[in-house]
Amino acid sequence: MSLHLEHLNPEQLAAVTLPDEHALILAGAGSGKTRVLTTRIAWLIKGGRVSPAGILAVTFTNKAAREMLTRLTAMLPVNPRGMWMGTFHGLANRMLRAHHREARLPQSFQILDSQDQLAALKRLMKASGVDEDRFPPREVQWFINAQKEEGLRPGEVPLTDENVRRFVELYAAYDEQCQREGVVDFPELLLRSFELLSRNEILREHYAQRFSHILVDEFQDTNRLQYRWLKLFSSRHTSYFCVGDDDQSIYTFRGANVGNMADFERDFKVKHVVRLEQNYRSHGNILDAANALIANNRNRLGKNLWTAAGAGEPLRVFEGESDNDEARWLVEEVQALARDGTPLSHIAVLYRSNAQSRVVEHALFSQGIPYRVYGGLRFFERAEVKHALAYLRLLAFPDDDNAFLRVANFPPRGIGARTIEQLQDAAKQAGASLMKVADGSKALVFKKLIEELKSETANLPLPEVVEHVVARSGLIEHYKTEREGADRIQNLEELVNAAAAFTQEERETESGEAVDPLTAFLTHAALEAGEHQAGEGQEALQMMTVHSAKGLEFDAVFLTGLEEGLFPHEQSVNERDGLEEERRLAYVAITRARRRLYLSHAQTRMLHGQTRYNVASRFLEEIPNGLMKWLTPRFSRQRLVPDFSRSKDAFMMKRKEEGIGFRIGQNVTHPKFGTGVIVDAEGSGTEARVQVNFGAAGVKWLALAVAKLQAA
Repeated sequence: MSLHLEHLNPEQLAAVTLPDEHALILAGAGSGKTRVLTTRIAWLIKGGRVSPAGILAVTFTNKAAREMLTRLTAMLPVNPRGMWMGTFHGLANRMLRAHHREARLPQSFQILDSQDQLAALKRLMKASGVDEDRFPPREVQWFINAQKEEGLRPGEVPLTDENVRRFVELYAAYDEQCQREGVVDFPELLLRSFELLSRNEILREHYAQRFSHILVDEFQDTNRLQYRWLKLFSSRHTSYFCVGDDDQSIYTFRGANVGNMADFERDFKVKHVVRLEQNYRSHGNILDAANALIANNRNRLGKNLWTAAGAGEPLRVFEGESDNDEARWLVEEVQALARDGTPLSHIAVLYRSNAQSRVVEHALFSQGIPYRVYGGLRFFERAEVKHALAYLRLLAFPDDDNAFLRVANFPPRGIGARTIEQLQDAAKQAGASLMKVADGSKALVFKKLIEELKSETANLPLPEVVEHVVARSGLIEHYKTEREGADRIQNLEELVNAAAAFTQEERETESGEAVDPLTAFLTHAALEAGEHQAGEGQEALQMMTVHSAKGLEFDAVFLTGLEEGLFPHEQSVNERDGLEEERRLAYVAITRARRRLYLSHAQTRMLHGQTRYNVASRFLEEIPNGLMKWLTPRFSRQRLVPDFSRSKDAFMMKRKEEGIGFRIGQNVTHPKFGTGVIVDAEGSGTEARVQVNFGAAGVKWLALAVAKLQAA
């Protein structure tokens, strides 16, 4: 089978055919990085440089891993499924399953998703008498996960103050609880795998010798622990091929460390840095705008996107008097695009904050334009599905207390809060699980149900196990009584379909590791819970945050709310690398557009119940004016707002020595506070003063007689 090397551009070909040395591939937006990654793997295998078993390929989503496997299967004469390919968490789980004894875990350990982890923490804190007002469970959860992602166990966390000391104590107690119950959360998967390889030199050497080629996708999104985990596989025979784009690093809030790219180049003395700069998505004006914007970031590895597709249309810029005005304009433009033949699903509205969507949604609804807010609850996160999975988890691992607590009284069977408290007290005293001490009359009924389900499904295929449990648990009958239970029942039926599809996929991708099918399916469900499941339905406009838009592309993109304090976000100015990450976020938004890009902002916006007076985003000023077509006159505030100095009861806002008049709503600059907008005023003559919103610098009252204020 052909690898189609002739279809690669010179830079792509250079990357694919690099020698067996460490390489960093700077892959710009729309530059074909997935093609390069898959063709590189195929080239290595087909050329006899490595067998599939010698490859470790790390992606950030299971969807990306499946796409790469599909492409490789079409390119290779051999089955590529022997390689280790998947997400960090998926690969760590695979390793821990294979070496569960060395990792001090039961073979059938269960994975806690974010909600289960929070429930486990709440249970622990309640049992320990912790004041949840002082130590909110979500903050404790965030603290624990942050420490794990830094590779720190409780005894390694610096005790900077009394609050941190208490958080560390809860972290230690939570670790003990998880170990006792044989469960792991998502950050624990990678940390436990890292610790396993770190302390077991024989095992580490085994994998270092096995994997001669390690390929990493979306390298800019790796956190510190993920990078340290990758480094453990290093040997003199190992070649790393890391693909990423530092200009698209937008997940610091998730722990991503863009500095890993520069660290990799230094740590491994990388000789080959290949820049993929030819873009196959967007027209030239869009790329030129993105390049000009991101050039304002100082800490870049550097690249410049270009296209052979021509300049295309200019960027259209709109300034509304209000957010309602912005939304009305947006709807009119969407209707015009639809009339010209652009499908609604090829149009996206992007915003920095979810709070911005309401006004746009209202305008779309009013005009009867169908829209879909990208995101929402994923399949495996829906309540009814999680209930069914909890029953299945109890079949595979009866000591799973989180699963017990979720469904012991769901559907209701008379097990109240008092009964649960008594069970928890008994379990704590006995050092046992809730299931082991569930011998009371009501709890015993539930315990016997689980035992019967386990016995009845012992020899059934996985799909029939799921179908039987869903039916016998009482969930179907329960939801039949609900007003909107039909959708929930359909989701439960779809869970059976998911089990059947999983069984078929496992049959085709047999890894050779002996894992019980139910345990494997539960692991699959936990790993898939964080991924978006594309919804089906009518043609609809796409609405989403810029973060959610990463990896997507559309014919037309509306980037709304380009105002100081909103985008860039007001908190970013005071954070290390905050403004640069906001600029990277804007860069990601711009490069989602294929043919047409709209940029908009509003003079006033309702946020959190208050009218906010806005200054246009600095990002608009960083895009060359020659690339933009202004749909409203620039700096139109001076034209749109009333001139109060001409009304009989107004004040004169005037610097006598310069003869400059100021008006509410006008843009101004100050040598200390920067650019702002006048939002209020009082007094007259030498007593006149104005209130100015300087965005990140705050709202200030300034006396005109002494303030060094200039019209913007």
